[in-house]
Amino acid sequence: MAELHRLTHPEGMPWQAPIVVHPPRAGRPGRRVEVRGVALGTAYSDADLVEFLRRAGLSDADMALDDPHLVEWRGPGAHAW
Repeated sequence: MAELHRLTHPEGMPWQAPIVVHPPRAGRPGRRVEVRGVALGTAYSDADLVEFLRRAGLSDADMALDDPHLVEWRGPGAHAW
């Protein structure tokens, strides 16, 4: 898991650049998740994604999964697992 300091501004504020949810790979379940280029793992549901982000230090208020300024869903679209 990525270290928290790599996912925050020097001032300690949560990183606001897009979180990237990559498209599913052919024949493999789940989608890779990255924050600022740091791989967090493979999510298999919205709940997994929220847990990755929580562990990376983003509060619930920061987890607007449908906000295109925060989350970039690549491939089949948002919430398609």
